[in-house]
Amino acid sequence: MEHSQGRKPGMALALVTFAGISAIIGYGLLGLGLDAHVPIALAAIFAGLVGRIVLGVKWKEMEEAVFSTISSSLGALLILIAIGMLVGSWVHAGVVPGMIYYGFNILSPGIFLLATLLLCAIVSLATGSSWGVGGTVGVALIGIAMGLGIPAPLAAGVIISGAYFGDKMSPLSDTTNIAPAVAGSNLFDHIRAMVWTTLPTLIIVAVITVVLGVKYAGNASDFDSSRILAMQSMLGAEFPISPLCAIPPLLVLVLAIMKFPALPSMMAGTFAASLMSLVNGHSLPEVLSAIHYGYSPTVTAEFAEAGDGVAALLAQHGLSMASETATEVGELLSGLLARGGIDSMMWSLSLITIALVLGGVMERCGYLEAMLTPLLLKVRKVGGLVSLVMVSSFISNVFLGDQYLAIVVPGRMFNSAVGRSGLSPRMLSRTLEDCGTMTAVLVPWTGCGAFQSSALGVPTLEYLPYCFLNILNPIVAAVLTYLGIGIYWGKDGEDKVEKRTDINFDFLRHDDEETSAATVQ
Repeated sequence: MEHSQGRKPGMALALVTFAGISAIIGYGLLGLGLDAHVPIALAAIFAGLVGRIVLGVKWKEMEEAVFSTISSSLGALLILIAIGMLVGSWVHAGVVPGMIYYGFNILSPGIFLLATLLLCAIVSLATGSSWGVGGTVGVALIGIAMGLGIPAPLAAGVIISGAYFGDKMSPLSDTTNIAPAVAGSNLFDHIRAMVWTTLPTLIIVAVITVVLGVKYAGNASDFDSSRILAMQSMLGAEFPISPLCAIPPLLVLVLAIMKFPALPSMMAGTFAASLMSLVNGHSLPEVLSAIHYGYSPTVTAEFAEAGDGVAALLAQHGLSMASETATEVGELLSGLLARGGIDSMMWSLSLITIALVLGGVMERCGYLEAMLTPLLLKVRKVGGLVSLVMVSSFISNVFLGDQYLAIVVPGRMFNSAVGRSGLSPRMLSRTLEDCGTMTAVLVPWTGCGAFQSSALGVPTLEYLPYCFLNILNPIVAAVLTYLGIGIYWGKDGEDKVEKRTDINFDFLRHDDEETSAATVQ
């Protein structure tokens, strides 16, 4: 498609437009308490009106840019649907409950902080959700930490660190799928690239938790494991817990190592879990319903809603625990287990689609390039580019107030420049997650920050200093890149890790000079 002779925005107009978008989204999220969907849609309309009235960009061109943007992300949208199917089948078959059950066994009072970090990482890897960890297992761990004399902000920070390891690295996570879709990479190449920056950070955080945990090791005699045992007992009452729960995750892992595409790999995991459910005695309609609508808890939901009838339920299921503990654990587990299914992905799918509309409009009207080009022209090292992407992601979290936008907007901004620089697309997708995903929970007014603060009962600014993984991951990523470690060059599938750091964006200066005559300040 040939573009019309629309004018190019100058830095001033681009900044004003970006400020207007930030104000619309910020007021909608913070002032009115809305979900992000409508504010983002209104921001897209505002950006489009500026483009049409001030710059003279035709509606047809903006429409085609939006369609192109959405089309480029269809793979990720399909994978999100596959994730819903996978999680629904894995919970129904006892795969996720089994991983949680065995994950609890690593808890030890002497190394509580380290165990908490690893447990939350395991659960979030299994579910792909940091929110699921914070709102369920995290709540229980906060209570145990307080009983051991461990400060709640410290425990909350470690819980969030573990939760965001899985949120970032799990193929079931929505952000792990959005980032490569926006950057033009693919899921498993993206995950392999993140290992370079995330695994060293996790090791550093593990060392920190061991050092900090030494001062609390003397409190081991006060450790109360009743809630953990109660959760394991109730999981065992609802699901056939056995080591066989590892089969579907191992199947997906093996297929990933063999470089099978993500979509058929996830379908294979769903099929394996569905077979397990049928073997466990569930009917075919029940299995298919879990894939569509997600899992509906039974035993745990009964305890959550039992009221004064808890004692009778305990006797009925042969469980031994205090009635108050049974009610609390039932509420926690029913919230964790009521998840998955195609329907569970619709909220995220609609939000991502609307965010992509905004990204398409901003890209076609040239606001992003107007702000980006002067900064990129000064970049001479890959580390500088990575730092610029991370700063853009953090600013997006602060001013746009949404984790998805902190990935989508900078991703669209830098996509073309990264492609023309010779760097692999996975460098962009990795960096978007290193900062966009990780720092969202550190901002009080993002959905991530607000949720974790509410769920864990600790204000965002109090747990922030202890979110070691979230704080250190962007720093480690920048340092490694400046040192030339883990830098991918070339196209995904054909790219190689090379220790060279020089980069040149002078081609942008040439592009800018060709169109500078038609600039609107």
